[in-house]
Amino acid sequence: MSFQHVGIVGAGSWGTALAVLLHENRLPVTIWGHDAAHIARVSESHENTPYLPGISLPEGLRFTTALDDLATCDLVLLVTPSKAVREMAARLSTTALGENAVLLSCTKGVERGSGLRMSEILAECLSRNPVAVLSGPSHAEEVVRKMPTAVVIGSADADIRSRLQRAFTATSFRSYTSDDVAGIELGGALKNIFALAAGVSDGLGLGDNSKAALITRALAELIRLGVALGGKRETFQGLSGIGDLMVTCFSQHSRNRAVGERLGKGERLADIIASMSMVAEGVPTTYSAYECARRFQIETPIIDQMRALLDGERTPREVALNLITREPKAE
Repeated sequence: MSFQHVGIVGAGSWGTALAVLLHENRLPVTIWGHDAAHIARVSESHENTPYLPGISLPEGLRFTTALDDLATCDLVLLVTPSKAVREMAARLSTTALGENAVLLSCTKGVERGSGLRMSEILAECLSRNPVAVLSGPSHAEEVVRKMPTAVVIGSADADIRSRLQRAFTATSFRSYTSDDVAGIELGGALKNIFALAAGVSDGLGLGDNSKAALITRALAELIRLGVALGGKRETFQGLSGIGDLMVTCFSQHSRNRAVGERLGKGERLADIIASMSMVAEGVPTTYSAYECARRFQIETPIIDQMRALLDGERTPREVALNLITREPKAE
């Protein structure tokens, strides 16, 4: 059975791109945003200028600032920054949302302090509703322009996986499925930390050899921590592992890589964050991952160095030197 009405919590670039995709698949879509002025402008102009400038949006998309307008939806996408997911889940729980409505997390992050993945927060706040996740190498700027993209959808329920796969399949958008919800989420979240590191390498001008070595060792670190946190090794060798890692470490669309590059060139983190309209999830996820690694006693040299850099304890060059001069070991 196909979905009848889709709600999207989050009116940024990714939420908008997914809304366009679902609308083209003939699904009614309502997008919720917290900024009334922004929602009014987008609704009137049919262009989400701050996030996807130059893209004309379908007139059939509906925009709202009233969360209750999503209560009739049988599929709700959470596409907010990770720090807002708990608040939005709690607010959704106060609406008349049906218990059969599927909650789909499209946010890549790990909650600081608790170490919970986004789907775990949703399950905690809306325990009656089925929860699924979507991740993979999928920059909104390319998805909305119909450039070929592949993602992976995760759920413990095979029927929900199938329904979501049909909803998120188009000529230029291919969806795979998996039951490894933890692995999909962890791959999508942890790769942002390594994108910061790749950006630092770019900012320092360390070259292709250095960046290739960094990303290779980042994958090993991602798998080591991801498996300890409940993901399957083979998941990290797929779209939400190496696929997402590659795109975010190399792409000019990657906010996390861009933040790292600016750090590598000597800019202060506070100044970089203040200049951005969108969130670089790698920054908060660095701290979450560092805490998880300590809790499970997992060796994470890249994450450790990035945490020290973000806290101002190391300079970019010191981080690079500390990584390359570590004790020799077998691969």
